[in-house]
Amino acid sequence: MVEMNLAGRTALVTGASRGIGRGIALALAKAGADVAVNYTRDEAAAGETVAAIRALGRKAKAYRASVADEEASAAMVAGIEADLGPLSILVNNAGIASRGTPVADTDAAEVEKLLGVHAVGAHRLSRLCLPQLRRHDRSDIVIISSVATLHNAANGAPYNMAKAAAEALALTLAKEELKHGVRVNIVSPSLTVSDMGERLARAVTGNDDIHHLDAKFPFGRVPDPDDVAAAVLWFVSDANPYCSGQKLNIDGAGMASFR
Repeated sequence: MVEMNLAGRTALVTGASRGIGRGIALALAKAGADVAVNYTRDEAAAGETVAAIRALGRKAKAYRASVADEEASAAMVAGIEADLGPLSILVNNAGIASRGTPVADTDAAEVEKLLGVHAVGAHRLSRLCLPQLRRHDRSDIVIISSVATLHNAANGAPYNMAKAAAEALALTLAKEELKHGVRVNIVSPSLTVSDMGERLARAVTGNDDIHHLDAKFPFGRVPDPDDVAAAVLWFVSDANPYCSGQKLNIDGAGMASFR
């Protein structure tokens, strides 16, 4: 059995101050990676994630940058190399939610905003990181998508479109970067216990406690960030020697639903 040991590797996780991103950052650190924690607003939460990683004996530093900002993203990527060493793992996790309105009531600015973070932002970070990723015998990019792309539910066009575009990026990159030893894969969670997940559940059900949905989900609980992180960890580790250009849905055999 190949051990999931990431010792000697440096990872960047976007949107890592809390929720799914924090869970991924901690899982990579537990496996031995040093981690760059990207965030946009909550400096205190990012600091808590960094402290938790350092408590595991790994190097970590927080970097404030919007993935929609070219200059800030470029400065972050350069700073990571100087502070932690060249990246060999990139997890494109940063994301925002749409307002949940029908196409008839949604202006183009909202669509452009979501595409700018989920798809263009992931493209930007991947492009900026590739010079570092290509230096290693093996590097990995993981894009965090959503099972929303399987269903394309009503009242979610900006989010559905943005996640679908991010998946197209991943599948294209997987082909382009194969010759450079860069594996590119997709992890697509269902509703997950996180700030965004809780807001979505509250908007749909009117209940503040996301766990009131536990009985409706496979395995008797709503997935949490550790469930998503486990998939990311497998994809970027030596336990995955050959898998690239693939998508893993974290949705309990397609049965995760709360609508």
